[in-house]
Amino acid sequence: MLEDTEIRSFFDISITHFPDRSARWLLQYIEYVQGLLEIVASSEFVDHIDFSQLTPLNRSLIADTLREQEADLLFRVPYKRGTETDDLLIYILIEHQSRVDVSMSLRVMSYMMDIWTAQRREWVSNAIPERAWRLRPILPIVFYSGDRPWNVPLTLSAIMDIPQSMSQFVPKCEILFLDVKRTTVSDLTKTNHPFGWLLTVLQKEHASKAALVDVLVAAMSHLNALDAEQSGQWKRAIKYVLLLILHRRPADEHQELVKLVGQHTQELEVETMAKSMADVLREQGIEQGIEQGIEQGIEQGETRAKQAAVLKLLQFRFYDVPESVANQVASIRSISRLDSLFEAVWEADTLDEIDWQNLNN
Repeated sequence: MLEDTEIRSFFDISITHFPDRSARWLLQYIEYVQGLLEIVASSEFVDHIDFSQLTPLNRSLIADTLREQEADLLFRVPYKRGTETDDLLIYILIEHQSRVDVSMSLRVMSYMMDIWTAQRREWVSNAIPERAWRLRPILPIVFYSGDRPWNVPLTLSAIMDIPQSMSQFVPKCEILFLDVKRTTVSDLTKTNHPFGWLLTVLQKEHASKAALVDVLVAAMSHLNALDAEQSGQWKRAIKYVLLLILHRRPADEHQELVKLVGQHTQELEVETMAKSMADVLREQGIEQGIEQGIEQGIEQGETRAKQAAVLKLLQFRFYDVPESVANQVASIRSISRLDSLFEAVWEADTLDEIDWQNLNN
């Protein structure tokens, strides 16, 4: 039986969202937020942050219509400058459905504006004198675990066609970015933090069993080096590995992979824990769904998501999308063709430049 209600609630998410939501689950813990920053930010910057005082903030600062679409986290943490300490906000956006979004910079900046606007409303409602108004700095981070290479700069100018002489009028914001699947193992594990080693396992979620076993053994050896004071990190790391195996690997590999984790774990009853997790999966029909053709359902869901992404890009590029064009997008079922269409829409200057006939063949 699972002791942690957090684990049981983890299974309420869709199987197709495991990389996004599992990252969000880990990043609810201070130690793993620190692990993420050690990967994406410079050590000189991280050294000024007092992670022991990290405080999660209510995401209601972000507009309701946007909040429902995102897997994100917001924290407040002290940032030390010599003898002085300032508040720093850390905003982590975990890319929903792990797809490339050309408007990501606009999304992140809009959420930052939501946060600052909420802070201003608080000043007004509390009658804070204007001379005391100070916006908190925000450190924005995008966590991307998709398989497609992210080849779009996280800048507003990337989605604008303007002459160089106008570039000075475009708002600029540095956004820290982690592309999990294409970051080198050495960069993920440069500080030897458990979070980085777990990401090396996530990198191989779709790899051969032999490749996954290799990274599992390497990760487990480093996780077992954690001292007694870090037992909480260690236990959460083991749970994450088991969740990944049960969610992302074929059912006929589960027993062998769980046994492998157990062989490298002395203090936890890994097989019992995995069985409890699997019981929850079966309760929700996921295991039976896999056996009865859940792959087909996942593929259909991915197709719908890609169709929606193409339509959104069409609206962004050309504003009014004719019904005939929307119907053509809906008629394409091939994921590879939808990917090709997405790229064609991005590169086209007009709708007429898109070769619809070849895309529908």
